[in-house]
Amino acid sequence: MADVKELESIASQVRRDIIRQVYLAQSGHPGGALGCADLIVALYFGHMEHKSEFNMDPKGEDVFYLSNGHISPVWYSVLARSGYFPVEELASFREINSRLQGHPTTHEHLPGVRVASGSLGQGISVAAGTALAKKLDGDNEHMVFCLSGDGEQQEGQVWEAALFCPHHKLDNLVLFIDRNGQQIDGPTSEVMEIGDLGEKYATFGWHVEHVDGNNMGELIQLLEQLRNREKDGRPVCVVMKTEMGKGVDYMEGTHKWHGKAPNEELAIKALNQLEETLGDFPAEGI
Repeated sequence: MADVKELESIASQVRRDIIRQVYLAQSGHPGGALGCADLIVALYFGHMEHKSEFNMDPKGEDVFYLSNGHISPVWYSVLARSGYFPVEELASFREINSRLQGHPTTHEHLPGVRVASGSLGQGISVAAGTALAKKLDGDNEHMVFCLSGDGEQQEGQVWEAALFCPHHKLDNLVLFIDRNGQQIDGPTSEVMEIGDLGEKYATFGWHVEHVDGNNMGELIQLLEQLRNREKDGRPVCVVMKTEMGKGVDYMEGTHKWHGKAPNEELAIKALNQLEETLGDFPAEGI
């Protein structure tokens, strides 16, 4: 298992991968992807028990679902860097017939992806089904993790799932909510105020934690705490404060880079702020 400094080093490379994927495609969603790099690196390289020899049946391993599928570049980078498919394939992001589409899909059988996502609001339901299946299978040592956006909390299906999980005592499920305060049309507070999410989930019967999602040490400490906690029948909701566009100064804290690709000048500016630690994937242009 990597230590915090190693994980931070991997996250820097993942952020470079995000910028280069989106720049090469001239399409994609860099802002939220950059903000969530630390969590997904912490899960795959520092915490989860998972197998790059991919099997759609996840019995005997931990499982991750990306509900806010539009931030796919960060997940593709982490999957590739942890051995699920060749790193070189990242250069095909959003190309016609590529396995790396803008939102994760399953028809091309990309290793690591168990369900198509990005139709917002659905991921928590899928994670709930997997968590329930693990309980029925007696796979009690492994956990299900799901990442959802804060703008996504405006979807009605989210709250149906929020009722379902405590009712079925899915204490093997951990939901992370990316609380960056931004969505495609502006700040969440202006588009549709979602209020105190921790209080809402607690009222629904969840165990609630808060974490700085851009602090690798805090993330690893919390993940270990959650795995070792006494199971009490409550699923876990982690309200994760992040910075949209984390690591790239002109992208940080604004919805304007939710779904916009940088031009060559801005892409180079971004890469100059991010250390290359594992070697960039080969691609023409940048």
